[in-house]
Amino acid sequence: MAARVTRRTLFRYGALGSAAAVVAGALPSRALTAAPSPAPADVSAFELDELTIADLSRRMASGAETARSLAHKYLARIDALDRRGPELRAVLEINPDSLAIADRLDAERKAGKARGPLHGIPVLLKDNIGTADRMNTTAGSLALLGATPLADAFLVGKLRDAGAVILGKTNLSEWANFRSTHSSSGWSGRGGQCRNPYALDRNPSGSSSGSGAAISANLCAVAVGSETDGSIVSPSNNCGLVGIKPTLGLVSRTGVVPIAHSQDTAGPMARTVTDAAILLTALAGYDPADLSGRPAMDYAAELAKAPKGLDGLRIGVPRKKLFGQSPAADALVEAALADLKKLGAVIVDPADIATLGETDDSEFEVLLYEFKADLNAYLAGLGAKTPYKTLKDLIRFNEENRGREMPYFGQEIFEKAEAKGPLTDQAYLDALEKDLRLTRKEGIDKTMDENKLDALVAPTSGPASLIDLVNGDYGPGGSSSFPAIAGYPDITVPCGEKWGLPVGMSIFGRPWSEPVLLRIASAYEQATRHRRSPKFVPTADLSVRS
Repeated sequence: MAARVTRRTLFRYGALGSAAAVVAGALPSRALTAAPSPAPADVSAFELDELTIADLSRRMASGAETARSLAHKYLARIDALDRRGPELRAVLEINPDSLAIADRLDAERKAGKARGPLHGIPVLLKDNIGTADRMNTTAGSLALLGATPLADAFLVGKLRDAGAVILGKTNLSEWANFRSTHSSSGWSGRGGQCRNPYALDRNPSGSSSGSGAAISANLCAVAVGSETDGSIVSPSNNCGLVGIKPTLGLVSRTGVVPIAHSQDTAGPMARTVTDAAILLTALAGYDPADLSGRPAMDYAAELAKAPKGLDGLRIGVPRKKLFGQSPAADALVEAALADLKKLGAVIVDPADIATLGETDDSEFEVLLYEFKADLNAYLAGLGAKTPYKTLKDLIRFNEENRGREMPYFGQEIFEKAEAKGPLTDQAYLDALEKDLRLTRKEGIDKTMDENKLDALVAPTSGPASLIDLVNGDYGPGGSSSFPAIAGYPDITVPCGEKWGLPVGMSIFGRPWSEPVLLRIASAYEQATRHRRSPKFVPTADLSVRS
């Protein structure tokens, strides 16, 4: 490739007058500027601030709130902060049927039927997750406006069955940050540049940037993001959230705009570990069309049954290549390791993964091949609802609409992918075999076997970098690549702040080990409570020593 494309580059990254007006549907477009507000945003107190799913459920059970009142209050919050005030640009579109859905769920509750912990809880979806309703599913691109999928994504059906209120769609790095080698995470043709609620000139990271910014800013209860490599855990890092990148296949990929079936997965983004576990329970499940899933498990219930401490759990520290990228993140994770030890964990340090750094080129090769094949199949499945049937068609659309779609960066990755052949090419097969061997058998599996480990921990990434529409994303790398390429689970949890900017610690391990990883994340969270609400300041105060 002409320029080396790092994982950081690829994956890190009209105000409405009332909540009633917001319900009408798509939010208005405005200038694509990333400039911060000149003064701290005047953000009034919010009565649902930092409330958990359990808190909201208790309010509904007592009659203090209804599903409708919760949806209305979050819609008002979106109106106040997303297109006015700090102008987060985290939400692309409001579900025009959200209040009607809430009313039906309220009627069910009144009749004595509550479907579970998500009954009546508002949820936001990343705009690459298909909904067969009056909302768009565009992956942030103007090309797919009006191209409504023929059916809900499988995971959306599960959320509806669980009683969730789908409140709207969130902004994202367009095409999940797989269009340009110089993109700014959080920018899309539909939504412009999403901002980080902790410092408005900082990047929320991508590609689930809108989901991260929205939940951190309390625009909704929880959100669903998606990840190919870092796109759940990195925005969770930057926005002070818990993010779960599940084992590949735990959550169905059917109906989600793809990058690559070897690595794509949706997953929860939430303000607490328990909320993330509740959402994961609803999302997970066997989908015959995707040949995915495992027997149903209540992750929140398993978490509640787990011992509070970490006695006897062996946690490894892979220092090679995962530390030394951000001094701030390193210092916070060093303190976190001491906390884990106090909780009873056995810290094995170092527990290096020998093959780290050997898959950058082969991963990109696999993604290019699979993107072309998978996206062409997705577009074909939309039928007559879109005139764009292939990646080649989208490349032409972008050229014809350069002023709106490519004002800051191009489509080099699209063009590289279009040049690839079918998935029977030996170059693709060799790259895929190399990736899986080096990340699984010779990578994570070998390190965990040799050290008899239950999990591995490392910095998720560093504090958020500045938004840069001129040069694109920059800054320290992260720890997402090996679990992402292997298809293994990865959970990030806040471990502190530097200059008011959050930093996360990633906990990853073997496939289907979500219960163990959640136990570690929850014990650490309960002991440290590092999550802080954002202040919506225009820029980070670098005079503060933290």
